Amino acid sequence: MAAEQVFEKTGPEPALDMFEAEAEGLAELRKAGAVRVPEVFDVGVRNGLAFIAMERLVLEPANTAHAERLGRALADLHAVTAERHGWHRDNTIGPTPQHNPWTEDWPAFFREHRLRFQLELAASNGYAGELVALGDTLMRRLPALFEDYAPAASLLHGDLWGGNWGVADGEPVIFDPAVYYGDSESDIAMTRLFGGFGRAFYDAYFARRPLDDGSAARLDLYQLYHVLNHLNLFGSGYLGQALSLMRSLTR
Repeated sequence: MAAEQVFEKTGPEPALDMFEAEAEGLAELRKAGAVRVPEVFDVGVRNGLAFIAMERLVLEPANTAHAERLGRALADLHAVTAERHGWHRDNTIGPTPQHNPWTEDWPAFFREHRLRFQLELAASNGYAGELVALGDTLMRRLPALFEDYAPAASLLHGDLWGGNWGVADGEPVIFDPAVYYGDSESDIAMTRLFGGFGRAFYDAYFARRPLDDGSAARLDLYQLYHVLNHLNLFGSGYLGQALSLMRSLTR
């Protein structure tokens, strides 16, 4: 295969596990047949560097029709479900470890393997005080956000912000996933966090998968996970946003 057809990411040898998880996540999304993802050609270690080699995508400007197609495709992806929440392996959200043990109860999964993990990491990074106190309150009150709501374990991209989708050969494509099975609302929450998705996308998605009653607070909760991750990765510039979400959720 010609070099110009291959996109390769490299990192130190310990990054191999992260690249293997990315390759398996892309394979899981591809198997669903709902939306295009880049094909993975190889993953391994070469000359002391871990690498993942995949299809090089030549991205084009996105228009309203592309956004509509992506909305429908994401709804179809979320219709692919598992019996439990989680995945068969852990992966990463960015470079942060993301634990995915198979779990029957979604609120318990989110509390322990998303919220608590990030809060404990934040405390170890020096963000204690109000953040930890609000986190303790939020984890106690979490069941109230899931009264009369038991989401299916949908196949998720897991990190669907505006920079992780594009258009290639006239069709939407998604990449850089953090795959697991969980509440489909969590993917929607991430699309709303940093922009990059317009009304056509949401109209098309909700025509197939309307939001459940009570979703507003849960969308804030799911955004909190990513904001806490950004706090842990990039520092105190995200502290105010994290505290604001937590104050709203515990009010």
